[in-house]
Amino acid sequence: MSHAQVGERVVLEGLAWDRTEVTIAQFDRYVRATGVVTRAQREGGGFEYRAGWERRAGWNWRRPQGEPVDMNMPAVHLDYREAQAYCRWAGGRLPTGAEWQAAGFTEMRVSPPAPWVRGRTYPWSTGDSPQGANTNGADPWPAAAPAGATRQGVNGLYDMGANVWEWTSDSDGSGRRTVGGSWWYDEAQMRAQVQAYKPPDFYAVYIGLRCVYP
Repeated sequence: MSHAQVGERVVLEGLAWDRTEVTIAQFDRYVRATGVVTRAQREGGGFEYRAGWERRAGWNWRRPQGEPVDMNMPAVHLDYREAQAYCRWAGGRLPTGAEWQAAGFTEMRVSPPAPWVRGRTYPWSTGDSPQGANTNGADPWPAAAPAGATRQGVNGLYDMGANVWEWTSDSDGSGRRTVGGSWWYDEAQMRAQVQAYKPPDFYAVYIGLRCVYP
């Protein structure tokens, strides 16, 4: 995937989707425009799961694991409200779980390129198998992958499964649903039906976002 495609949107039945997860470069433009300082920055660093959730000093959206990285890496260490605020600034919002499931698994493009078939619902966001996604299995990425580095999936979208969890607007009363799984998990967490909820004020190295637009 060329860097020119990062930031592109895919229009599916009247709703435009970020083709990739929101990147560090995209979030950087938001920060420069608004002056926002995220909670991970203010509170001493984001979280990683080791012997339980551990705060990692210096880890934040700009430096996901404490060191400078490719600006096309997904922006992580953002809680629900921070993700929501970014989408609003960009002219959109977070998707619902149902919207995400439809876009991630059912081919909706009018004339999709082979081998995709319009109207077909696939078992994986990558098609007939989870191969090509960034899970904890055998793949080229020990942690998150840059936008567009993995296999392009249903509807021409990237990383609707694995790479990093993505916030949605769905709520179970106390938490907000995250979807798709991440590089830390195996492919089972990529499934559309997985119901994973996290506190809205939680942020970690595994959680990013993608926006939808009217």
